[in-house]
Amino acid sequence: MKRKIFLLYGGKSAEHQVSMRTALAVVQALDFNKYEVTPIYITENGQWVKREALESPVKQLNDLIVQPTKKEENSITLFNNSKTNDNEEPPVIFPLLHGTNGEDGTVQGLLEVLNLPYVGNGVLASAAGMDKVIMKNIFAQAGLKQVDFVSVLRYEWEQDKEKVYQLVEEKLTYPYFVKPANLGSSVGINKCRDRNELEKAFVEAFQYDRKIIVEQGIEAREIEIGVIGNEEPKCSVVGEIVPKAEFYDYKAKYEDRDTALIIPADIPEDTYETIKQMAITAFKVLDCSGLIRADFFVTKDGEVYINEVNTMPGFTPVSMFPLLWKHSGVDYPQLIDRLIELGIERYNEKQKLRYTID
Repeated sequence: MKRKIFLLYGGKSAEHQVSMRTALAVVQALDFNKYEVTPIYITENGQWVKREALESPVKQLNDLIVQPTKKEENSITLFNNSKTNDNEEPPVIFPLLHGTNGEDGTVQGLLEVLNLPYVGNGVLASAAGMDKVIMKNIFAQAGLKQVDFVSVLRYEWEQDKEKVYQLVEEKLTYPYFVKPANLGSSVGINKCRDRNELEKAFVEAFQYDRKIIVEQGIEAREIEIGVIGNEEPKCSVVGEIVPKAEFYDYKAKYEDRDTALIIPADIPEDTYETIKQMAITAFKVLDCSGLIRADFFVTKDGEVYINEVNTMPGFTPVSMFPLLWKHSGVDYPQLIDRLIELGIERYNEKQKLRYTID
């Protein structure tokens, strides 16, 4: 009997289109002889729309867009009757969601309440990994080396903008990067070389989040590594991002496509070992499961700083995370199979827990 897979994609997020690209790639790579694949599209307004199980992979992005009916559907009823009998295995939910309302622990919490197996990180890791400020505070507690940063709430900024700008300038040295705390895919990120650029960057970043982070800019190479596993995480080879723009922004990632991804990156063996150990530590302190991509800075003096982890990294065949694993001997369909296995493994582990007291 085929294993039922429910794909969640789209989402009420600035990364909606990124999720759509991921979903199309995964659908085309899944083994339809092994899986029964049911798409669930989440509109940009947050409505969930389920379609019938696919008979074969779709070919175009538009084929994954499902128009809502007049009758509203909600996330709980979509999973009703997913099992035809008590002996049948529950469906595995594959959240292909990037950013808020999907990668941040909200959907993961729903799936936990429904007691369904799902691919990827749980509630805590997803939420902490999404919020760059929380994540960096946890990394600091774990002793992971990272660049200096300042976090600011919109309320603080609106109360006294000049005071906030002065605080940033006192603690950091130009240039620095301004980012929404809870978003990915380089949305809303700007490099600031002076006060004028800083003020503009704050305005843009606060359009996407109530909390932003300002990070010290340094001269360094951008090195990334993939991690998969549960209790025994394993690392891929490392890759290097060499953007033609000043930094790896949304346009460079998804539109220009002229950024060089060098895999494997040419770094000393001891630097690679340091990155591996830091990535594993980050995976464990966030209580991750399934997968992460960990991003690092490496200076010309060999200093290694962890930048962040992404709990649902870009996942098309030409994205860094799958490419890292391809160069590590795991091709795209195998990677998807492995992540599904890890989700089932974690679900089975949780079924051993007791929820009653005799």
